[in-house]
Amino acid sequence: MDFETVERAFRPTEDGKCAEADRAMVATAFPEATAAGVEILREGGNAVDAACAAALALAVCEPQASGLGGQTMILLRTAEGVTALDGSSRAPSLAHVEAVSREERAVGYRATTVPSTPATLAYAQERYGRLPWRRVVEPAIRLAREGYRITALQRRLQELHGDDFGDVPSGSGARYFLDDGKPFREGALFRQADLAHVLETLAEKGVEEFYGGDVAREIDADMREHGGLLRYDDLALIPWPIARRPLRRRFRGFTIRTMPLPAAGRTLLFTLMMLNLVRPRHLNEDEVKRGLLLVEILRKALLERSDRPFDPDFYPQLPEKDMLDAAYVRASIRDIMADKHVRMPIRETEDEVGGETTHLSVADSEGNAVSLTQSIERVYGSKAAAAGLGFLYNNYLLDFDSRLPSHPYYLRPNAVPWAAVCPTLVFDDREFVLALGSPGSERSIAALAQFLIHVVDEKMPLGEAMAAPRLHCSLGGAVSLEGARFPAAVAEELRRRGYRVKERRPFSFFLGAIQAVWKRQTGPGFHGVADVRRDGTAAGL
Repeated sequence: MDFETVERAFRPTEDGKCAEADRAMVATAFPEATAAGVEILREGGNAVDAACAAALALAVCEPQASGLGGQTMILLRTAEGVTALDGSSRAPSLAHVEAVSREERAVGYRATTVPSTPATLAYAQERYGRLPWRRVVEPAIRLAREGYRITALQRRLQELHGDDFGDVPSGSGARYFLDDGKPFREGALFRQADLAHVLETLAEKGVEEFYGGDVAREIDADMREHGGLLRYDDLALIPWPIARRPLRRRFRGFTIRTMPLPAAGRTLLFTLMMLNLVRPRHLNEDEVKRGLLLVEILRKALLERSDRPFDPDFYPQLPEKDMLDAAYVRASIRDIMADKHVRMPIRETEDEVGGETTHLSVADSEGNAVSLTQSIERVYGSKAAAAGLGFLYNNYLLDFDSRLPSHPYYLRPNAVPWAAVCPTLVFDDREFVLALGSPGSERSIAALAQFLIHVVDEKMPLGEAMAAPRLHCSLGGAVSLEGARFPAAVAEELRRRGYRVKERRPFSFFLGAIQAVWKRQTGPGFHGVADVRRDGTAAGL
């Protein structure tokens, strides 16, 4: 890896999408969340403190993507090593296939799992942070009380999804997150007094108040009034995160560490392991050939994910069926390279819908690094809000299987949902190099793989790699690409071979959003990038 070329070509930008700093760096999907992380660093907090503060701030200012009603996955590196915190939510005890229809799992009070974001952030901060919990929550409280400005992207998402709020008879989500039933105008100041009060309560009394105190009782009453499944007893069994061993594989000489199941880290590693067997020269010699190869590699990875699910607590997979086995990866890429025709049936599948998420990355000069992804599943989650509490319930019941009782993620009481997130850390030997991740459900795998190709193979600085044209292919054979940014021959050849090509706008929201922090290898300091496809910024000390 030519570190000097990558680092020398990096340029900070005035819009904050690319930044450099000496002691620490924060990259998030919203400027105020980035500022919250930097504020905590300036107060003497470490990268974990800053990441938790930024995540809480995102729960305030990016309600379309995450919130107190969702779940959070964290991959972190501290002096103790690299740990994956599985912050999965849980299905309520009343949730089973016969109790909730497919439509109810998508919208409304019956769609939610037990929120785990508060428990996961509190656990991570207490276990690995340095500052008092209240100090870490303060930026989010202030942001909810004083407000933030609605962005053009948020207005557009409200225009696209505003009618869905009407599917909730109580109108609770619309009352909180629309302006009298209509999208907020761009630049409008959006304050959330109820959410500020909840955050103040959690800061003063601890996160246990959310699960066993007055907040939990209010959620229980809200659910009973509107026919929801979540109960006080479900909340009282606090969904503390499970510390798991990260998955680890090699890519172009680097060690990639990422989230194990129920997250999608192994799907990312399977993708990178196949790419690792393709010489960079061959991969990058022709854009049409590369597009076709990437499309088939991504489809193969998604097929493996759908065919090989297991619950890490109860369903260990047999070694000979492990999709990360080197011999199996070699056979897979050999088949793809040798076959000139599309091999899997091209059909419509649910995976083309996807969910919504947010991601942040943080690193400091003490050696701490955090890659954190959190979500409420679809855009604006269930569209139902907790009355008097100011946050949206998630709709993670969509992420359970409802057809095969033998499926490890079959919808049953207290089960955890199957997630498509893959927060990731990259190392050169044992030296930390890069923290990265992306929202976009399964599209995050495509975004991260292409980003790493640009940096590692093409020696692009982070800013150029983040902004480079992007494509994705679903298992069903729908190829989405930033059409005007690719040669016309790419889309033409894909169509000729039978793919359904969807040409998206340049810098499409649909195709993920990289938030990454790079530790300089040729000198001190950090580089940070926040994807131009969304609202984020990078900044540091």
